[in-house]
Amino acid sequence: MFMNEYNHTIDAKGRMILPAKFREGLGNRFVLSRGIDQCLTIYPLENWEKLASSLQKLSFTKSSVRTLRRFLIGSSTEVECDKQGRVLIPSHLREYAGIKKEALVIGTGATIEIWSPEILQLTNSKEESIAELAESLDVPMDFEI
Repeated sequence: MFMNEYNHTIDAKGRMILPAKFREGLGNRFVLSRGIDQCLTIYPLENWEKLASSLQKLSFTKSSVRTLRRFLIGSSTEVECDKQGRVLIPSHLREYAGIKKEALVIGTGATIEIWSPEILQLTNSKEESIAELAESLDVPMDFEI
């Protein structure tokens, strides 16, 4: 499980160091894709293959399915870290996420998100409070908080 938040910089070539704990969980190769919320998402290869397989099973005759496939699969790239633990983030993905020099790397359980700090702050300021959000979710909990 990926968790925690890290601040990182992007070098002039578009490379960023991934936290060592995340690299351990990802393995040698993984997939970098556009995220739904104007961020980038890193998927372990096994999780990506399940997602892509699910998308391929949907009817291609539906416009929304074709759009989602283009959005997720069409922009994705299989990547690996170099010996220094850096991953190359292609320019089209950096542009989509508005990532310039600084990036926030956030573990979200099964995936990792990479955010522009400014865009994440704007996104979070638009959302309802965490308390209201948690209350609105109808998710059974097997434990007490």
